[in-house]
Amino acid sequence: MNRKEPNYKYRNVMLLDDSDLDNFINEKIIEASHFAEKVYTTTSARSALEFISNLIIMGEDFSGAFPEVIFIDINMPMMDGFQFVELFEKKTAGYKKKPKLVILTSSVYHEDIQRARDISESLLFLNKPLSMEMLAGI
Repeated sequence: MNRKEPNYKYRNVMLLDDSDLDNFINEKIIEASHFAEKVYTTTSARSALEFISNLIIMGEDFSGAFPEVIFIDINMPMMDGFQFVELFEKKTAGYKKKPKLVILTSSVYHEDIQRARDISESLLFLNKPLSMEMLAGI
């Protein structure tokens, strides 16, 4: 019997959240909705930046592994989500295929929403929990 491969919206996405549980739940929602074929998860903004930097250094041969969407929690130790976005923008300044950046947070503070808008008009701001309906709009 032939099984048809699901029709994924994206090839690769990344979940950046210091909560392993949130990463696990969000990964299952992404898989169930066929949003992405591959989901990278990390609990550290520094390791996420290192991963992205390494892909850029390796060049075009690895461009297919580059995440097309990155979901970013705001409140993380060592480096918060806003710091990640600012450093990410600097590291990928010359990169032609920039991913969509999505703040995925439990924060309901207007200041956080405004700060995201100040960083970039294209930066999406979503409140946890992630849902299939949210994914449909990305």
